[in-house]
Amino acid sequence: WDAPRERWAQCGMQRGHLSEGTALGPDCPPGPGPDLVLLTERGRDATLFKISDQKPLGCWSVKHGQILTCPVVCNFETHEYIAVHDDKVLRIWKNEDINLDKAFKATLSADVYRIHSLPQGGPVVLFRGGGVRTLDVLLEAPQQEIENVISGEVIRWSGAFMEGQQPVLIFTTEKDEDFFVYVQKPKLSSLHKYKLEQQESAKPVCFTAHITNQTVTLLCLYSNDSVYQVLIPLQQDTEEEEEEEEILSKSLLLNFSASETVLKGTSLVALDKDHVAVLGSLTAPRKERRECLTIWNTKFHTLQTSKELPLGTSGQLWCYEEKFFLIHGKVLTVIMYKCETSSLAAAVGKLKCSQTPDVSSFVNWNTLEDEELEVSFQSQESVALQAESRMNLRSRRSTVTEQQPETLSIGQLLLNLKDASNYVLETKLRKLMAKAPTPDLQATIGCVVTALTDRCKRNPKYYPQLFLQEIVETRNLSYSLCPDLMAVALDKKDMHLLQICLERFPDIPEEITYACLKAFLGMSESHLQNIDVNLDSVICYIDVEFDNKEVKTEIAENGFGAAMDQDMCGTKIPKQSQPWSDDDSCPVGPQKAALLNAVLHSAYTETFLLPHLKNLPAGQAILFLRYLYYLYVKCSEKVNTTLPGIRSPTINQIMDWMCLLLDAQFTVMVMLPEAKELLSNLHKFVRAQVRFYSELNKIEGSLRELQRLNHLRESHTYSIEVLEII
Repeated sequence: WDAPRERWAQCGMQRGHLSEGTALGPDCPPGPGPDLVLLTERGRDATLFKISDQKPLGCWSVKHGQILTCPVVCNFETHEYIAVHDDKVLRIWKNEDINLDKAFKATLSADVYRIHSLPQGGPVVLFRGGGVRTLDVLLEAPQQEIENVISGEVIRWSGAFMEGQQPVLIFTTEKDEDFFVYVQKPKLSSLHKYKLEQQESAKPVCFTAHITNQTVTLLCLYSNDSVYQVLIPLQQDTEEEEEEEEILSKSLLLNFSASETVLKGTSLVALDKDHVAVLGSLTAPRKERRECLTIWNTKFHTLQTSKELPLGTSGQLWCYEEKFFLIHGKVLTVIMYKCETSSLAAAVGKLKCSQTPDVSSFVNWNTLEDEELEVSFQSQESVALQAESRMNLRSRRSTVTEQQPETLSIGQLLLNLKDASNYVLETKLRKLMAKAPTPDLQATIGCVVTALTDRCKRNPKYYPQLFLQEIVETRNLSYSLCPDLMAVALDKKDMHLLQICLERFPDIPEEITYACLKAFLGMSESHLQNIDVNLDSVICYIDVEFDNKEVKTEIAENGFGAAMDQDMCGTKIPKQSQPWSDDDSCPVGPQKAALLNAVLHSAYTETFLLPHLKNLPAGQAILFLRYLYYLYVKCSEKVNTTLPGIRSPTINQIMDWMCLLLDAQFTVMVMLPEAKELLSNLHKFVRAQVRFYSELNKIEGSLRELQRLNHLRESHTYSIEVLEII
């Protein structure tokens, strides 16, 4: 067999904060799809992330004063989400639901400890008293009495597994420093209780388990830096009750304190029958404690790999589908790995791999720094983490498979071009993109853009505008492939490139979308007229003969403008000019309108965009609202409420952004005199629209009858119909 090959990539899905001091710690169960994950944060929030896009797809929160006391899980059969707040209140909702307060609610008769959801076995509810119910049985009678299985014991860990067609729930409890193990089959009403053999001067810190061949393998991480193994056979169900609880013996599996460097584990996960992952901290004499993630071979008691985590972790580790999930700093980090069959030859480093591992390729986009370009391409190679050099164990340095020459040459070429001239750099990069193999094409282009943006950062005078625009227009890129590109374009005020990125990138963070919006609104019309911008989205409904009059965006503060604030003595208050008129002209020029249309087309999540929009300057907010109102009026002039042109905003996009902007800037809009007439006009127009559609609804039946008669009428005849409209 071959040695384990761990493949690592970070998927930095930044959250605003991880709150402290609440009852529930962060949890990360799988989502409804293979590329989705649910993050339940402490307190009130649950977020659905798409791993490949590094982007949240949805966020749900309970009301103020309520606390999530059970992590949110997904019902894989119905694709619904299940959560418990305030210990007893069960909530069930679908992906399209926004307000949890309106979701299905059931108040239970006992406190819930955890809900486990199995892909084929359905959700299983574990109560704090040890009672277990499947979700469908519980929903038949939410107030049904739940038996108290444990007496004076506290649940420390629980896990759910499938054995054949039956779900099996395993949980451990503690009472007076004694630990007990319960194995229950909910659908068969089968329960078995065991007692763990005591360990002198040490107690369990965490547990993990897996089931193989009708045997439960329980792994226990103890406070004496050791992992013990407990084997529990799944007993046949009998009607006779056991008179005495069986005491489970344990065997030593791993010891982390065999040298001066000691691993203090906080979380343990079983990867397969031969490998476990331990999250913890390394302690050594006269050295600072370092948190790290390690993978151990339990068959040969060796440390396979380790990775330092300098930003610290929450102490929790989750694992499924060959991915680790952990909170690193304040970022949910996804680490991909691959464990292969173990053999003694590979464990001692004597077996050279002669085959290319069949693993899907990926690129670590968050580590594309200059000095790391040679290891950024990990396609068709297996990069193992280096073991701790001072661990005096039977460990080895993880072997690295022979790199393909073409893969190595890409990374090495980028390093060699670091100090090349601009012309040589662009020429070589064009050739590199032209001859890149198909599987590595996206990775290659991503690194090309990264190399260009890195040079732009080092040399402010260098900016290959046409080359970057050509790459974005002709290649299927995304924000995650070149995360620095839009930041550089914002710094260089390259409005055309930003427009292209907004139209083509599907995964732009809301922070960048807001930065583009602010830059577009703040750019003067005279400057924009000298910039090459694609006008296809506005040319059909905006008069290109824009009068080039700057829209006055100065906002009076506390009743005084900027001039008044500088010197109020002996100066008359200037009469406030009215920048908005009642004519049908667009409040912005065609170039700015085209840029704003690109923003309207970008994907976003309201929860994450709203805080940024609250920071939009008042003048820019009013100007943006005027443009949205203009688009809204233009759409309403058309029978099909559709603007002409290529990639013109839809009525839904206009309405969504208008509502979002009013939500974010409500206080500003109400307080400013400049917004009074605009809001009044908007209110009158919306009210007229509502009245109009209300009248249409009243005559809908008559209109349908006219349509039917029109189809029945022959082309060579005519008739006069008299319809009485009631």
